[in-house]
Amino acid sequence: MERVTFDLASTPLREVNGYLHRLPGGDQSHVDVKNPDGAHNIAVGLDQPVTVEIHGHAGYYAGGMNKQASVIVHGSAGTGVAENMMSGKVHVKGFASNGAGATAHGGLLVIDGDAGLRCGISLKGGDIVVGGSVGSFSAFMAQAGRMVICGDAGDALGDSLYEAVIYLRGEAKSLGADARFEPMTDADLKTLGDLLAAAGMDHDPKSFKRIASSRSLYHWNADANQEY
Repeated sequence: MERVTFDLASTPLREVNGYLHRLPGGDQSHVDVKNPDGAHNIAVGLDQPVTVEIHGHAGYYAGGMNKQASVIVHGSAGTGVAENMMSGKVHVKGFASNGAGATAHGGLLVIDGDAGLRCGISLKGGDIVVGGSVGSFSAFMAQAGRMVICGDAGDALGDSLYEAVIYLRGEAKSLGADARFEPMTDADLKTLGDLLAAAGMDHDPKSFKRIASSRSLYHWNADANQEY
């Protein structure tokens, strides 16, 4: 496996991303990025099975639009990490700012620490595992996929959920419109166990609660007077 190192203290980020985009299909390269110093858009739009390790803190949209690649951030990440991910894996060893995993269609986002507001907003099929807590309005309008929260959640968790499912180990300050707690099934325990294992976490799946949509917002109700 070829291993290449770039130092953003001396190499422009455009050159790094250009190299990543030019990798041939099927390449199993391993790229280390040193001294990121919060630079935005590191390793965005990848479409190769490459491993990219970012040694430090990343700015906005690290690993955004990811497909096939494995992106590891040895630090924290700014707004929109793994935004619109299609496949592959993005692993943030520290904390993540707002909108982590927004609109992700596939793949796995792992955040070892806490995540900010609107984590998993408009999730469309990806999986998100957060080792800590998440901010308010997380999983807002999440349409498909799974979110695992090993800590607590802020206000309006799962507001306007569609078919996505949330597994919460701690407590939510409040649930959003149309979100409700449901019994955990054997299938949930198996699914959750697999997600935790993939994220490298060893919590007991039985210590989590399931949150899903009550489906009362699926159809417009003219008699509701905007009260849901």
